Amino acid sequence: MMRVSATDLQNAFGKYLSLAEKEDIIIVKNGKSVAKLIHYTEPEYFIVHEESKNYKSHRKISYEEYLTLVNSSDQRYELIKGEIFFMASPGFTHQVVVNEIGWNFNNYFRERPCRSLTASLDVKLFGYATKFQENPNVVQPDIIVICDENNVKENKYQGIPTMVVEVLSPTTKGKDLVLKLNLYMESGIQEYWVVDIDAKSILQYIFSQDRDIESVHIFREEDTISSSCFEGLEIPLRNIFSDI
Repeated sequence: MMRVSATDLQNAFGKYLSLAEKEDIIIVKNGKSVAKLIHYTEPEYFIVHEESKNYKSHRKISYEEYLTLVNSSDQRYELIKGEIFFMASPGFTHQVVVNEIGWNFNNYFRERPCRSLTASLDVKLFGYATKFQENPNVVQPDIIVICDENNVKENKYQGIPTMVVEVLSPTTKGKDLVLKLNLYMESGIQEYWVVDIDAKSILQYIFSQDRDIESVHIFREEDTISSSCFEGLEIPLRNIFSDI
């Protein structure tokens, strides 16, 4: 450990900053140790912004760390497999499409036991694990259909949605088509719609009871999509995309 006087430090601060990367430096004033200059290392994690596809977390983030971030910010975030994702505000077209699908869902489920909900609602999933603490994930899908409303507690839902819908945006495609696809499949969700505004199409994933992809269908603007879980839930895609 190196010891330097306060005067030497002041006269050659840059030099000692570089040396501090290798060893701690004790600062001495009037013959007494008054401070320590140590090397600072950035925390092993940081927020993975949607716009920054090349960033990677160095370690998994705990649910407690996620809550600390959320509770100290007005922004929206998701926690997926140990990484934190910043959620940018949705654009106008995105909201038009979400509202159109949500309106159809609301009409369908009005007199039925299940309920459809639109973002933003925290959905706590845990993949193949037996409980949330073992594999904590928190997402805010654009639309979910739940048939176990008793699992909504403190404005958060911890259960297994029957169905999930995500509307793609340029900054969320990778997450929605890979990370969320796998998370939804592993968590026991039965059906997942991925809506592509640019292509005016919907990818429909149907998952098996063994939590694997059973089938994938693509629907285009001239088609009508039908839910595999809910008989009679059908939407012509021209209705979804007519206003964009």
